[in-house]
This record gives sequence, C-alpha cells and structure tokens, in this order.
Amino acid sequence: MNNFIEPLYYGFMQRSLAIAILVGLLCAVVGSYLMVQRLALLGDAISHSVLPGLAIAFVLGANIFIGAFIAGVLSTMAIAWIKTRSPIKEDAAMGIVFSAFFALGITLITLVQKDNKIDLNHFLFGNILSVTPAEVRDIGIIALVVLVVVLLLFKELLFYTFDPLGAQAVGLPTNLLNFGLMLLIALTIVASLKAVGVVLVLSLLITPGATAYLLVKRLHQVMILGAGIGIFSSIAGMYLSYFYNLPSGPAIVLVVSSLFVLALLFSPTQGIFTHSQPTFSSPLWWQELKEIVRGKA
Repeated sequence: MNNFIEPLYYGFMQRSLAIAILVGLLCAVVGSYLMVQRLALLGDAISHSVLPGLAIAFVLGANIFIGAFIAGVLSTMAIAWIKTRSPIKEDAAMGIVFSAFFALGITLITLVQKDNKIDLNHFLFGNILSVTPAEVRDIGIIALVVLVVVLLLFKELLFYTFDPLGAQAVGLPTNLLNFGLMLLIALTIVASLKAVGVVLVLSLLITPGATAYLLVKRLHQVMILGAGIGIFSSIAGMYLSYFYNLPSGPAIVLVVSSLFVLALLFSPTQGIFTHSQPTFSSPLWWQELKEIVRGKA
C-alpha cells in the first residue's frame, strides 16, 4: 500500500496520473469507432500529421494544442480532397498525406532546434512527467468536449459506423458525421501527445478497443470495457515508469499490449487457447505452395 501511495505525494505524479486517466478513457472511446470502421491507418495518419502544427505553434509562441489540432484538421481535409478529386484510394491518400506532414514536421523541428533547446523525443514519444497544471486543464477541457459530443451523437455515429449507406438512405448527414468523427479523432490525438507522443498514440487508440472486442461484442460495451482497460494500462504504465525508471509513454503501451495478448490467448469466446477451434487445417498459403510444388514435380 505504501508503494501505491508514495508517488501521489509528488505534484508531478498527480498531474501525470490525471492525464493518464483522461487519455486512457478518451482514446478507448474514440478509438472504438476507428477499430469498427477498420480505419486504424487514419488514426496513424492524423497522429503523424500534427507534428508541423506543433513546431509552428512553438515558433509563434502559441498554444501547441491549437497548432496540433489545426494541423490535424488540415491533414484530414487533404485526405478527403485527394480521395474525392482523384482516383487515388483513401488508404493511399492517408499514406501520402501523413508521410508528407510528418516529414515537414521533422524538418521544422530540426530547424527550430538550431536556436532553441527542445527535445524531439518529447514530441515523438511523449513526456507525461513534465505536464503543467495549465496542460491538465486544457486536456481536461478537450476530454469533456469529446465525451459530450460522443454521448449526444452516439446513436447517429453508431448507425453511420456500421452502415454508412443505410445512414445516408435514411437522411443522416453522413458527410458531417464523417468530418465530425475526424475532428474527434484529431482532438483525441492532440490530448494524447503529452502522454505517449505522435508515434505511440495509435496503440492507445486501437489496442484497448481491440482488447475489449475480444471479450464483448456490443459497441457500448467495447467502449466501456476499453475505457477501463485504457485507464488501467495508463495508471499501471505510470507506476512502472516511476518505480523502474522507464520511459512513461512506452511503458503505458507495453502494458496495454500485454493485456491484448492475454485477451487474444485466453478470451472465453475468442481466445486461441480457450475457445474451441474447428478441426485443424493447413493455412491456405501452405496448401497453395504444396500444389505449386506438386505441379512442378
């Protein structure tokens, strides 16, 4: 019990744990939509695309959260523009946009580093132990806005997520819902930057929801259980970081990834070791390889 209470004596740990809880909750809720829609790459694209906004906001002395959010929105609009105005598919558009924005961000930060002592790793992998009271306030506001919007539009987003064509047929503003969901993702990524950085944020967006999906089926259950997994992983990662002198962002990601592996192996309904499997058959690629070898023999 003393080991559990000890970190709470320090102000920086109190702030870090508050951020960890908010981020774990927020990423699990919003990431559930990404997982269901099979748009994990979109989360990765937006997370990498916020980097130039961070650099420009730093140079201008503005709030880095605002800069990151603007860059995330611009990247989303660029992906949508390429998708609608050219024959390029959405996944290719995501790859083009996020790599270009990420390269621009790295270049800008490298230029800024010549005159300012900033650590690039803090942007890439997070630095949750250095959060200020003002940043806790900002992230708390972002979390409140995102969760309220999800609560108010839950039915509409649920319908659109599982059946976009059906949602359009009944008159729902699917384009607005899609853009609104992108904004929620951008806000969530911005809120998570301090905790895990742009490189690792995708893990918190996808893994808690994926873990919950192996245990429950309904979307609201996935969100609730995923939020619990995200919060637990964030707190456990912070304690591991404190007691074993580990980088906090990677520690959080390792915990949530470990929980996913446990669910994958031992889920009562989906676990590899616990769920009754059909009669074993060779993988299709192995069967095809054997046929090729037999044909040449």
